[in-house]
Amino acid sequence: MNARAELPFDTCIQEALSQSRGWMGQWVRELAATLTQREASELAPHTKRAAGQARAALAACADRLADRWSDAFAQAVRADIARNGNALSQPSAPKALSLDELELMDHRQVQASVELARLQQIVKSAVDEEQIALTALLCAARGLSKVRSEANPLRPEVVVDALTTALDGLNVDDASRQRWLQAGAQSLGQILLRTYALLVQRLQSQGIEPAGFVVVPVVSARPSPGGVATRGETAVATGGPQGEQPLVLTLDQLHHLLVGNLAQGGTAVSDHGSSGSGNAMVRTLAAEVVTLMLRGIAEDQRLLAPIREMVQQLKPALLHLAKTDPRFFADRHNPARRLLDVIIARSLAFASEQDEGFAAFALQVHLSVQSLQTLSNSLSERIAERVHQLESLDTADQAPAMQTLVRAEQRHLLAERIACEIRERADFARAPTLVKRFLLGPWAHAVAHARLHADELGHTPMLADQSLPPEAPAQRYMDILGDLLWSCQLAQASQNRARLIRVIPQVLRTLREGLDAIDFPRGQAESFFQALMGLHEAAYKTQRSDDFLAAVQRGIVDGPLEPWLADGEARESGFIDTQPMEPAFLDTQPMEREPELGEALSVGAWVELQQEGRMQRCQLRWLSPHRTMFLFATAEGQPVSLTRRGLDRLIASGRLRVVAEHGVVDEALAQVARLAWVNSGRLA
Repeated sequence: MNARAELPFDTCIQEALSQSRGWMGQWVRELAATLTQREASELAPHTKRAAGQARAALAACADRLADRWSDAFAQAVRADIARNGNALSQPSAPKALSLDELELMDHRQVQASVELARLQQIVKSAVDEEQIALTALLCAARGLSKVRSEANPLRPEVVVDALTTALDGLNVDDASRQRWLQAGAQSLGQILLRTYALLVQRLQSQGIEPAGFVVVPVVSARPSPGGVATRGETAVATGGPQGEQPLVLTLDQLHHLLVGNLAQGGTAVSDHGSSGSGNAMVRTLAAEVVTLMLRGIAEDQRLLAPIREMVQQLKPALLHLAKTDPRFFADRHNPARRLLDVIIARSLAFASEQDEGFAAFALQVHLSVQSLQTLSNSLSERIAERVHQLESLDTADQAPAMQTLVRAEQRHLLAERIACEIRERADFARAPTLVKRFLLGPWAHAVAHARLHADELGHTPMLADQSLPPEAPAQRYMDILGDLLWSCQLAQASQNRARLIRVIPQVLRTLREGLDAIDFPRGQAESFFQALMGLHEAAYKTQRSDDFLAAVQRGIVDGPLEPWLADGEARESGFIDTQPMEPAFLDTQPMEREPELGEALSVGAWVELQQEGRMQRCQLRWLSPHRTMFLFATAEGQPVSLTRRGLDRLIASGRLRVVAEHGVVDEALAQVARLAWVNSGRLA
């Protein structure tokens, strides 16, 4: 994104933010008029009184609401820009409500979510055409060639979220708040529509041409009574037997299914199971959720077509299971849920049907699916057996690699403490930058390695404030710092050549010993030693080259320390060194810190990693306790490890791409919850 493209975007956003308080003032005035009109038209005393209370509450907090709204909207817009600004080249799906979150909600929270869905639906419907035009122009202003909805930080979802945040900060009863949102939904949509139209005109007047639209094939779905589908959303839930009316799944129904408090009998909904037994409503809802979940999996292009087809063949077994265990999909430990997770998670290891190992894996899945086609009372036991067989395919032992990385992290954390000790020395500040960087990087790791080794031998606890025997390597490595730092200060060292001649051999010998102990690369070590001996020679001969002195002072000292792995540790853990531990010690500067895009990556995520000229898929199997080391495994079970900064570098350079941040089944179920949420807003 270039500077010329950024300016119109920034101007547009600033204009919207500056006008936002005026929007709220206008909305409050229109809402007050609507409430007054409703209060006058109400005949029932209790509804008239409730409308009057809502109007009075609005008048009492109008100014506070405007202030809170302005702040909340500005924060929401800036957060949305920051969240989407680092990944504009990668489309992201809207955040969906998970089943875990829904299950923990009480009835009041569910109803609040339904009211929020209704508000969003009304506002989105009011601004649909102008929103499309504004989004296309904002995408172009951000340097995008194709339209992406999340590139518009002024979209209705952001506006509505900011409004609810502002309302949350007010001491207003739920009934009044609900009446505000119900009565003010239409006016909020009209205010936003006029704002969008004005911003579109401003951008067009600046010569901005709209970005192009990506043509996406539309997946047909049977029409839904009471719901109208919009772009990218299907407002129906189908899954009943042929000839029966499909159910429109709502958030309230899904919540009741999860918490298990549906009324017995279910005469209002047809019985999808054997007639006369059990809870027909529960079975009906469970069948709808299973069908929608499988549809989401079938449409997930991250999975290879043969796997998607075989998962669909499990539908009869899953529907049969839903009759007796209707909430199995929400229980991660349930054998049927585990079966889906195991099949799909393992299949993400393959990007092509020609990948090594895919044919054997697909055969095992095929055998498992075929064995479950016979429906009987023993289905659950047979599913559990198949889960065990499929899980046994992954026999790779990651324990040695984990242990190696745990040691590396322990050494790294201790090295950070040692670097602080070194930095606090009085003579450290006067040292050349070259020496500072060496001491805070490689040498801190060498001392940490020696201290850990001494602790493993039982010589001393691993504490910085406890002394070691003078002959202990860790103690000698710290003892030479005084002579090393003195010898690098040309003004002082040149006045005592006898001491300089006496200490240099011992300093160099100890430095080489420490670097050899951690297998520090010889080439980088020699680069440092050459520069160090140049300093010593300049002090001895009192010859000071301005160019040389400038070179040893070049660079940034306080960069973040990265974990260090010796050659043997790197081989055992499949370590990928994305950057040398220290760059060349002259005429270079450390790489600037990249955005930490791997912050939210969790165990189980699948990535595509470019290594040695080829792409391969790996699954994140383990995170070190302090999130400094990441351990992945390839489809063949080979370990691949990265440091935290190494992971961020690969993402920033395009050599690592997240394929699935969460479980595919989790995402499919989250889309079911979102569909129920959308349906609730349309039917409310």
